[in-house]
This record gives sequence, C-alpha cells and structure tokens, in this order.
Amino acid sequence: MGLGGNFWELLKPYSRSEGFDFLRNKRVAVDLSYWIVAHETALKAHHVRKPHLRLTFFRTINLFSKFGAFPVFVVDGTPSPLKSEARIARFFRSSGIELTSLPVPEGGVSAERNSAFTKCVQECVELLELLGMPVLKAKGEAEALCAQLNSEGHVDACITVDSDAFLFGARCIIKGFCPNSKEPFESYNMSDIEAGLGLKRKHLIALALLVGNDHDMNGVRGIGLETALQFVRAFSEDDILNRLHEIGKGNTTQVLISIKSGDNIDTDENSPKKQPHCSFCGHPGSKRDHMKFSCKYCLTDDEESCLSKPEGFKCECVSCDMNRKHKEQKRLENWHTKVCDKIANEPNFPKDEIIDMYLCKDNGYFSEKDGPCMSWGKPNIEMLIDFLNFHQNWDPSYVRRLIFPVMSTIFLRDITTTTGEDLLFGQYEFDSLERVKTRYGYQFYVVKWKRAFNNNVAYRIPSNVPDTPQQGTRELDETVDSLDDCDVPEVLMDEGSSFLLTDENMDLVAAAFPKEVKKFWHEQELKELKKRKSPSSRSDKNEKSVSPSSKRLQLNITEFFPSAKVKNQSKADDSSKDIGDSQGSGDSKGKRKESSSNLPKSVRRRLLFD
Repeated sequence: MGLGGNFWELLKPYSRSEGFDFLRNKRVAVDLSYWIVAHETALKAHHVRKPHLRLTFFRTINLFSKFGAFPVFVVDGTPSPLKSEARIARFFRSSGIELTSLPVPEGGVSAERNSAFTKCVQECVELLELLGMPVLKAKGEAEALCAQLNSEGHVDACITVDSDAFLFGARCIIKGFCPNSKEPFESYNMSDIEAGLGLKRKHLIALALLVGNDHDMNGVRGIGLETALQFVRAFSEDDILNRLHEIGKGNTTQVLISIKSGDNIDTDENSPKKQPHCSFCGHPGSKRDHMKFSCKYCLTDDEESCLSKPEGFKCECVSCDMNRKHKEQKRLENWHTKVCDKIANEPNFPKDEIIDMYLCKDNGYFSEKDGPCMSWGKPNIEMLIDFLNFHQNWDPSYVRRLIFPVMSTIFLRDITTTTGEDLLFGQYEFDSLERVKTRYGYQFYVVKWKRAFNNNVAYRIPSNVPDTPQQGTRELDETVDSLDDCDVPEVLMDEGSSFLLTDENMDLVAAAFPKEVKKFWHEQELKELKKRKSPSSRSDKNEKSVSPSSKRLQLNITEFFPSAKVKNQSKADDSSKDIGDSQGSGDSKGKRKESSSNLPKSVRRRLLFD
C-alpha cells in the first residue's frame, strides 16, 4: 500500500528502533483498517472467531496500559473514484487478467467498500467506544486524517503501514511492532528522510506520480524507483511539481535549461578543447619534448625524461578536469531528455486530482478552529462483557481480568490529576508494592491490590478463571504476534483476603503513591544492609540448609566425570551383586572392571553412561 517500487525498502536505512517507553503519555493516531487486516489470515487459519475483534481488543489494551499511549482510532470514509478504479485494476491484475482499458459501468465506479469489510469496521468501532477510546471518521482515506492530525500537532505519531501518510503530511510513522524486545517500535521520521535522502513532502508526491500509488497503479511507464528518485532530486521542493506540469505539456527545453544553470560549467560549443597530452607520461605536452626533458608534473633526479604513466592513470590537469565535467554534463542532459520524453508521452500527466488530494488539509469532520474531539473515558464494563460474550463467547470473569489493567492505569492517572475515587472498581484498594519486575529490559512495579469488601458484589474476579478463553478459540501458533495478547492480573489469596497483582509503570505509581514508593525503597535498603552485615551467618545457614544431594551446581568437566563415574559404579556394584547371587555372573563383572581401566577414556565414558 502507498508508493510503488518497494518504497519502504528505500526508507529502511533511516528507520529507528524505539524503546519500550517511546509512546508513554503520547497521543497516537491508529489506522483502524490496518489493524483489521493485519494477521487476519494467520488467525483465521487457527479458527479464531472474529479475529478483527480479538486483534482490536488486545492491541488497544496493550497500547493503553502496557505502553502508556493515548490511541485515537481513525476509520475510512468514502474512497475517491480514482482509488476505486485502482482497486478494481488490482483485482484484475491479481487474477491474471490483462486489460488494455478498465471497463467502466454506466453509473460510474462504485466508491463504496464491500459489505463484509464494512461490517467488521462497524463492530470494531462499537468495541472501541465501549472501551472508552475516541474514534474519528475521515472524509476519505484514514491515513490522510492520521497524517493531518500528526502534522497539526494533535497527535505525536501515526500507526499505519501505508506510506501514503508521508505524502499527506505525516511527520512520524510507526510501521511495525515487536513487543518481545527492548525496542518494540519501528518508526520513521520525516526529518531523517529529509536529511538522508534529500526528499521533502512534494518530492515524495512527485515520486508517487512517477512510480505509481494507490490511486494510479501504473505511474509513468519505463520509470522505476531509482530513476524517479534521481530525477526529482534535480529540482527543489517548490519547483518539482511545476516542472512535472511543464514536462507533461511537452515543454522539456525549459527544464533542460534549468538543469544547465544549476552547474557552473561552460557547455557551449566554443568551450576550450582538450590540450594535447604526452602518450608516455600522460601529462600535457608532446612526447618529443618529454623525451628530452621531464615535464613539470614528472619530478625525476636526472631530469632527462618523464616517468611512464601507470595503469589506470587519470590526468588531473585543468583541461582534463573540465573535459570530464563537460562529458558528465552531456550524459546527464541526455538522461534527463530520455526521462522527460517518457513523461511527456504519458497521457494526462500529472493528474491534478491526485496532487490536490495529497495536499488537502481538510480530511476530517471538524473545523480548524475547534479541532478534533478526542477524549478518553472509562470502559463500560457491563456492556463490554455482554458484547464480547455475544461475539467471542468469552466468559464474563475472563473479560473482567483482561480489562483490569486498563482500569488500574486509569485509576493511577486519575489520582495524580484529580481527587478521584479511593477504590478501584469501588472495591479494590492499593495495598503495597510487591517487588520490581524486569521485562524485556524494562522495569515495572508489581502492585498488590487488596479487595476491600468480602461480600458478594457485582465485580468479582475468581481465582480459577483460565488465562485464555475456553470457547470460540483454539490455541494460537507462536508465529502470531504476541502483541495480540495481554497480561492478565495474578490472583493471590493470603490469610482469607483476596489480592490482585498487576504490572504498573514505575513513574505512574510514584506519582500516584509517593509515600508508599518511598517506604518500599527504604525497606529494600534495610534488607540490603542486613545482608551486608551478616555474610558469614548467611553462608553458614545456606551450607546447613542445602544438602549435598540437592545442590544444583554446574561442575567443570574434571569434577563432573569422576562424580558421575562413582555414582554409576555404585549402581553397577549393587546390580552385579544381585545378579551374581541369582545367576553366578559376578566373576565376569569383576573382570570387566579390571579390563575397563585399560580402555581409552572415550570408550569408558560411553560404556559408563550408555
């Protein structure tokens, strides 16, 4: 999707691998269509019921609670007729049907999407609204509205795989996730692309017109990504689109004149010709003169003759340097002439509808003065349970456990900003910090939430609920992105009280409960002091408590084989004694022991362990 010609591969050297906390407290626009389509084939292969809902649910929870982001979801509006035509052409091309011209019905090309995909989008939107997430609808393409929100500063990044977002004005795109690593996000910044490739937004629009895009799959015939890249670099950002219009009209002479004016090289016919050079040393002058006396470029002791020029010699005199630049300029002009001829032969190039669409600044249903409506509310738990039970056949208690990290994140944020409720879900209160947990190189607090009431209340998480739903799904393969799963809280029963353990961001917990955090670290320091004060008693205690048979130490090879040999020989003695009493074969075993000492060491090991 987006620009043709493997555009993402061109940008790959300028990508960044961002850390686990990259999106913490940042707003991010999400192209919902990308989430619906992503991994859907892999999940369907494992017979997952309604994979688009499952993906949207788990990824939203992870983005909000695990990575601490504020996601804004954007859905597609009515696509342009050009994209509808391109979608039909892509279908015929994938089917192996070659068409010289696309058949157009009398009523025009239908701009509406298929009903199955539209239904998936509607179900995901309903799920996101129940989760309390803002959802915006674009007038056209979702990536266009995502890019507009990013360029105007409403969000900090866009999550999409459509490279068209850069053409619409996006500044930062998150293309890929790898959650099980220290750097889970693959991001692309427009500033890095401008510095590395020298391409700005209008340069990218020109590239899309030349190599093809979602609205015109063909582009200009005979021009690939490398050729288009070299061509657009010859012009400034403010000039490139105007030049394409002139070339499209057939005015190529003005373009070539502008290319000549860019270099301070005299390319007129009256330019100085190349001076004669010596065939022996390769420097300016004649061979006859250089055979008598060495030239100023060849420094010899006798000064009688020049030195023979080495293989691959290249003269660096002013005349040769000007001649090489003149040839290079001619070659460049000829190359530009060929490219301009290909562009001029393309009918209706460039298409102003595509350029206007990429440069449009009104892609959403909101005014520039008021801005988009983006607010994050609390999930509607009861309706969410009914929704997921109906569509996914998930048990209500399982849904409550999955949604608990979202509620705990909201609870911690509310405490730092307002005087919110004292109890999470109206019944769980902050008890203590259990420990510090390191996951993927990032540290979390394991927070212990105590259930304040033991009577039967509406929200209760039983301890025997499985970590995965039992109905409507099967066990997924490891190849499925683990971002599609989330961490469920651990249930703990202690002295008749019920507790839940969740992983929370350290800064968020420190801002919400500063006294408890200070107390936790003070207790950790006291424990460390006690360990330092009594190292001898601690080592004696460990020696007494750990028996020799229960030690799990990694021995070196010289210690391992004797210990293993003695152990196995004792077993062999017991077995040989029993066999000798019943069958009288004790003598043969003894002879084998005596003879085994003469065998090579490798053979004895094989006999011993086999």
